[in-house]
Amino acid sequence: MKNILITGGAGFIGSHVVRLMVNKYPDYKIVNLDLLTYAGNLENLKDIEKKSNYVFEKGDICDADFVLSVFEKHQIDGVIHLAAESHVDRSISNPMSFIQTNIVGTVVLLNAARKYWGENMTGKRFYHISTDEVYGSLGEEGFFTETTSYDPRSPYSASKASSDHLVRAYNHTFHMPVVISNCSNNYGPNQFPEKLLPLAINNIKNMKPVPVYGKGENIRDWLYVVDHAKAIDLIFHKGIDGETYNIGGRNEWKNIDLIMLLCKIMDEKLGRTPGESASLITYVKDRAGHDLRYAIDATKLQDNLGWKHDVMFAEGLEKTVTWYLENSEWLANVLSGDYAKYYEQQYIQR
Repeated sequence: MKNILITGGAGFIGSHVVRLMVNKYPDYKIVNLDLLTYAGNLENLKDIEKKSNYVFEKGDICDADFVLSVFEKHQIDGVIHLAAESHVDRSISNPMSFIQTNIVGTVVLLNAARKYWGENMTGKRFYHISTDEVYGSLGEEGFFTETTSYDPRSPYSASKASSDHLVRAYNHTFHMPVVISNCSNNYGPNQFPEKLLPLAINNIKNMKPVPVYGKGENIRDWLYVVDHAKAIDLIFHKGIDGETYNIGGRNEWKNIDLIMLLCKIMDEKLGRTPGESASLITYVKDRAGHDLRYAIDATKLQDNLGWKHDVMFAEGLEKTVTWYLENSEWLANVLSGDYAKYYEQQYIQR
């Protein structure tokens, strides 16, 4: 049995990774470590929480004694590190929380792994999940590759860039077996509704204004979250120590074009007059330091490890909209804050 620690496993991407690993590898023990801050929601994992190979640990990755105790208690062989503050707007208003979680928390995990694994790290792996935002901003042409120079533009991306460098430093200095991946924008079920697509879906459903930064001309590369989880599984098991892999969907959309498509789908789903949802679009002051374009070249991952995304964007967006419309209780619990009570109900009052 392999004992895998997944940090941030109650979050959007993390919950999809936890579900995949628990279901695909019944002989592994999957330990989900999450502090359950605003974006961590154990309701995301109700379908697998009683599986015999799943364990939840509530705690802070910045707490060195606690993190080491998790390694010792569960005899951790590998780490998939997803826990992070990730919302750019929040990083602009409160940079220090991003420094603490994304940089200090990563070093605490690295130190715990190094101390617990000791000198012989054969068969061990520390997998750090990062973002395409560390590369900065692209013009109208070109793609981010694994050798693109770092040029972070926000406190969020700067904190992730710092953690990337520290993971590489532990590989070179202490010979820790690490892999890193940098992914484009994810979309799909269970995403916290401050992000663009779930926010827009909810606002359109409730006939509220749909905010779009600036003129909506910023371009992002979108990848269905389940495809990202499959890439993480592949890199964790097959990636080469010390290597970085970019994960992307070759699926670029201007924000305004994406929202217009979403409005069209919502009109159809809700039986509205064509154009009714689009009338809710409201242009707001642009985000400070808003990068123009991100686009990932995932050739290395495709050629070296054989990965490809399975879900085409039209299908993924349709599935995403359907999920949010059919899971109104989940969304209501998140918006009201009631989701935070789930841990108390399921783990404390037993």
